[in-house]
Amino acid sequence: MTKIVEEFELYGKSYRWETGELAKQATGAVLCTCGETSVLVTAVVSSQQRDYDFFPLTVDFMEKMYAVGRIPGGYLKREAKPSDKGTLTARMVDRPIRPGFPDGFKNEVHIVATTLVVDGQNPPDTICVGGASAALLVGGAPFDGPAACVRIARDVETGEFVVNPTYEEQANSDLELTIAGTADYISMVEAGADEVTEEDMLAAMAFGQEAIAAFCEKQAEFIAKVAPEPLEYSIREADPVVAERVDAHYDEMAAALKDADKKGRIAKVEELKEAIREQDFTEEELQEWGSDVNAALKALEKRAMRTMILETGERADGRTPTEIRPLHIAPGYLPRVHGSGLFQRGQTQALSVCTLGMLNEWQRLDTIDPAEGKRYMHQYNFPPYSTGETGRMGAPKRREIGHGALAERAILPVLPDEDEFPYAIRVVSEILESNGSSSMASACGSTLALMDAGVPIKAPVSGVAMGLIKEGDDVVILTDIQGLEDFLGDMDFKVCGTAKGITALQMDNKAKGLSVDILSRALTQAREGRAFILDAMLETIPAPREELKETAPRIETIHIPVDKIRDVIGSGGKVVRGIQDETGASIDIQEDGTIHVGAVDGASMAAARQMILDIVKEPEVGEVYEGEVVGIKDFGAFVKLTPSKDGLLHISRVAQGRVASVEDVLSLGDTVKVEVLEVDPKTGKISLDRIDKPEAPRAPAGMGHRREGTGDRDHRRDDRNGDRKHADNRPGRANRTPRRSHNA
Repeated sequence: MTKIVEEFELYGKSYRWETGELAKQATGAVLCTCGETSVLVTAVVSSQQRDYDFFPLTVDFMEKMYAVGRIPGGYLKREAKPSDKGTLTARMVDRPIRPGFPDGFKNEVHIVATTLVVDGQNPPDTICVGGASAALLVGGAPFDGPAACVRIARDVETGEFVVNPTYEEQANSDLELTIAGTADYISMVEAGADEVTEEDMLAAMAFGQEAIAAFCEKQAEFIAKVAPEPLEYSIREADPVVAERVDAHYDEMAAALKDADKKGRIAKVEELKEAIREQDFTEEELQEWGSDVNAALKALEKRAMRTMILETGERADGRTPTEIRPLHIAPGYLPRVHGSGLFQRGQTQALSVCTLGMLNEWQRLDTIDPAEGKRYMHQYNFPPYSTGETGRMGAPKRREIGHGALAERAILPVLPDEDEFPYAIRVVSEILESNGSSSMASACGSTLALMDAGVPIKAPVSGVAMGLIKEGDDVVILTDIQGLEDFLGDMDFKVCGTAKGITALQMDNKAKGLSVDILSRALTQAREGRAFILDAMLETIPAPREELKETAPRIETIHIPVDKIRDVIGSGGKVVRGIQDETGASIDIQEDGTIHVGAVDGASMAAARQMILDIVKEPEVGEVYEGEVVGIKDFGAFVKLTPSKDGLLHISRVAQGRVASVEDVLSLGDTVKVEVLEVDPKTGKISLDRIDKPEAPRAPAGMGHRREGTGDRDHRRDDRNGDRKHADNRPGRANRTPRRSHNA
């Protein structure tokens, strides 16, 4: 294939797609560029069909540090496991691409997006979706494209929407909406917002759908230039006999589904499925049709659940479409931890725990993203026992990273500023039971834990997961979906927010033809559900606690001149380490002179704070100090006033009366009480006076008050000035030396 290039501009930004030069052995490969950010997206479709009852699609996003001109950190100095951002980007590509393949397609598909250049202005994630779509279409895969993804921001000053904003443009926005799909339907939505109203969110979605259509049109023009030949892939079609035998058990399946208890319902359904396998199929048929039978049984369960809701309005657990499962809410569930909250909704239970720390305990990031780190961290754990299963515990999986990121995004807009609350904050949500909506339970639990910890959040946040059952024109929107309704329904729409507006949302759509009207109804119903849950939360804890827990660190903020930072740090950090070792406090020093002092013990913090203030203190005239004598010279003694400032106590001021030697009165290490007499404005030198001066020591006998060794000089001075004894004492001539006589 010859190299084919398509260049265009949309919404004020330049784009470039090219194929035919790189990675030619892949099924399809496209180099996508926005600005100077370039990502190579490859797609490989295996030639063999697998006997799976699911579509085997894998997406990997490879962050290359050379793309931003950096060497990876760590010992190995090479990219290792994907960062959280990389994992989230891979998920973002997977979700809109997966629905584009036909049912029954069981060939393995592997999409790899590799960052080659990242310019620091244009994020690489959104162009990966269009790149994956184009790579599949270039390779002739049976993909229902084109598909595209855009990010929508809203300028806080003008209120205008911005498509695929730069990092700088995004920083000036109160909305970050990522939306993907085709020209005809939306398949994926993610958003973070600063309490945006449902109406504004819908307007952004509608604008995003228009932008997606524009990108799909450009992609179609690019594919037309390539003119790929579709490859022949077989679509697995089950023998009609399989569906006939399985569908005969519809009434039994509908009865088995009617159980509010998850484990009980699953046991009944699995028992029925096993009975159908044994009674309706021979061993030879199961060996030949195994995956088809499993798919037919799943389809029967799906049809029975959906028909029940559409025809009767009753869900598997007996609820109405808008009804929320029973709630159990307990803030302050754990002792000693800084903050905790137990949130249970039906058979989904999340225990969230908040930990407060110094700002220097923030999470540092080593990625291609410009963000260097984050102060607020939310982590979500989903152990196997939460669903009554066995399994291995290890590194967080993609699902855990994605759910944790959603709850983190939901809370970020309501956190206090660093100046108001100078803490790093970590919340961990342990999912102890799960039957759907565990990510929303973790968002609610996080709010409880933060409020219990005394974090002054701007407003409490609640969340709810919405579902959709759509058959033709029949549509039912479900509030607070359980696992069954998520797996077998058409939409998983999670919405978080305050009483004022939305802070985060995420939607995965399996139903084509999702309209803005349906989204509007879902958002309105979600607002009612969020309000119901929020009211229940506020009944248990109406506001953040006024005081931190006794076990939580207290942090005070000090602002010092920038030129004093080196004095506080000391050579090689000696001074600041000494303060921390002596007091037990933690000290975080910022480049602008802001210092955060933290300690669980108030006395330790006060001591560390005072030591820092003493270091940077500039003595003023009239102030009194008790300082140590740190140096002695012939002309006086140096007294330490602060850890970084000494003053000179002149020999004439160390005692009352004449002192022959400073060491006759003071010794190194003595403590002396002094007053500041003068501070030289140019040199900063400080002159001191001793308070409560002692009497000067008496001189040796025969010396009077005369200093030793001065006698001869005094006699010579008397001889030279002998004439002064005959001074003229007349008025106006006192103390004048008589004129010499010309005859003398």
